[in-house]
Order: sequence, then C-alpha cells, then structure tokens
Amino acid sequence: MTHTYQLTGMTCGGCENKVKNNLLILPEVTAVEVSKDTNSATISMDKHIGIAALQQALGGAESKYQITANNHSELAEETKSWAETYKPILLIFGYVTTISLLVSWQDGNINLMTFMRIFMAGFFLTFSFFKMLNLKAFAESYAMYDIVAKKFNAWGYIYAFIELCLGLSFALNLSPVVVNWVTLVVMLVSIIGVLESVLNKKKIQCACLGAVFNLPMSTVTIVEDAIMIAMSAAMLILM
Repeated sequence: MTHTYQLTGMTCGGCENKVKNNLLILPEVTAVEVSKDTNSATISMDKHIGIAALQQALGGAESKYQITANNHSELAEETKSWAETYKPILLIFGYVTTISLLVSWQDGNINLMTFMRIFMAGFFLTFSFFKMLNLKAFAESYAMYDIVAKKFNAWGYIYAFIELCLGLSFALNLSPVVVNWVTLVVMLVSIIGVLESVLNKKKIQCACLGAVFNLPMSTVTIVEDAIMIAMSAAMLILM
C-alpha cells in the first residue's frame, strides 16, 4: 500500500535525505519519496504503519519534522490492517462459533453447555492441527514466551498433543469434569507467558496457530486464552 502524507520541517536537500533514510529504517517500509517544496512524503509499505510509529522514526514528537495523514483515514487504515493481520484467527472463530450455534440449537433455544463444549472442541482441534503441521517450529516459537516451555523444551511438543486430546474429549463429551479442570489449569498456565509478553511489549510471534501464520503476540492472544479459561470455568460451575 502507498500513502501520501503532509511532512513539514524540511528546508534543504539534506533534510530530505535524512527524513527518507529515517523512514526507510522501518522494516515494513519499501519505498519513500519526499519533497520539501510540497511538504509531502509518499510512503510505500508492506502493511499499514500508524502515524505514531512514523513520527517516532522521524525523531519523536519534539522533532522539527512533523508528519500527518493527508488523503486517508488513519482509523480506517489501522482497522483494515488489524483485520488483515488477524484474518486467520477471525475466520477460525467465525467458523467454530457458527458450527457451535447450529449444533447447540435445540427446541428453539441454544443449549449453553452444548455450545461451549462444541466451541472448545472446535477450538482445540483446529489449533492443534496447525501446530502439528510443523511441530518443531511451534515448539521453538512457544519456548520464546511460555513459562513452562522456557524451562522444559519438550513442553511445546506435549502441549500440541494435549490440545488434540482436549479437542477430542470435548467432541466426544468424555469425562467432562476432568477435561474442564485440565483445560482450566493448562490455559491458566499458558496465559501467564502471554500476559508477560504483551505487558512488556515484546515483539514476538504468537504460536497459537503454529508456524503457519505470522501472527504477532497481542491482546488478541490474551482474549483467545481468556475465552477458554472462562468457558471451562463456567462449565465446571454449571455441571
């Protein structure tokens, strides 16, 4: 994508070169054209970069170079970029939710317990499938942030099979009390590393879909784990 911005503060050719080089440092930026005469910057990027990140590359809020959006909506672009980044997870949740609603629809009402059980089954089976596609890469990526995998390398391999077993158990409705307790404990342990990474603003890959998709660790990962924790806890309470 390519956007044209208003960029003030350039007074000479040296300024143009400095601004251009600073913007090209950003990994997502592929090309930059600037002009002191029109106070503009045309930036091509692999994915949308927010104004705040562009301004930071130029020296921050106190820099003499100030960049602002010109002919596009930053909110719309950021929303579009977010949707594109998390499209795999959004599609999976959409499919799993739809199937869960259809299966749990009974006598004109939704059976909440059935909905949660089928949702959990779909969630774990789908996510374990993507992990199994490249188990070694998943284990290595998972060890970057999970508190158990950091100390016990084999945990990443074991975790993928735990998800598979949990998915099958929810689908077949096997030992619901035991399965929900295992889910609650496993997901509580898992979310600790996720929270630590997000709160410390670590820029690492989320391993929830294995190594197939390059998804960043973010609040989306927290929400994903929190949903599973909430559902397993709710099912234990309602049993």
